[in-house]
Amino acid sequence: MEKMEENNLEAVMNMRKIILYIAMSLDGYIADKNGRVGWLCGQDPDDESEGSYPEFVQDIDTVVMGWETYYQVITELSPDEWVYDDLTTYVITHREEASSEKIRFVHESPSELIKNLKETGGKDIWICGGASIVQQLLRERMIDRIYISVIPIILGAGVRLFGELPEELALRLVETRSYNGIVELRYEKR
Repeated sequence: MEKMEENNLEAVMNMRKIILYIAMSLDGYIADKNGRVGWLCGQDPDDESEGSYPEFVQDIDTVVMGWETYYQVITELSPDEWVYDDLTTYVITHREEASSEKIRFVHESPSELIKNLKETGGKDIWICGGASIVQQLLRERMIDRIYISVIPIILGAGVRLFGELPEELALRLVETRSYNGIVELRYEKR
């Protein structure tokens, strides 16, 4: 009996964490009014600091994103190479696209996909975007950690990261960092 309780505790402790790692403007947008993200840089455009990303991605093996985020990556952010080649990517979409070994197009809801992924072994799961997926998972209380990089720009309009929630979501500030005018905030659920 005691051995079974230890195994159950160990399984809970090793459960994959769901982590939102995303950048937003100071006024809370993840894309401008035209859906573009060309403003995602610090105050010195020549400074190529990566902040916490290299450290963060070491504990990740799966990335989840919506079609719009996927499309931004392949057309705007990195049109010449798939930057998440070391990760398995799940793109939530209604489109019929051919999956590959590393990029899987799925038709599940974000919460269904996350439930299924958490049942498999592996490292933590990164929620990359977009806003609709983030908002659905927050409403379902499925995000364990939030890493936000606040970019030094006020857009005034665009795609808001956070939407309405049925109730408050209390967080605990775990860490702050800053580089090149960007402030990184790391929170966990309380």
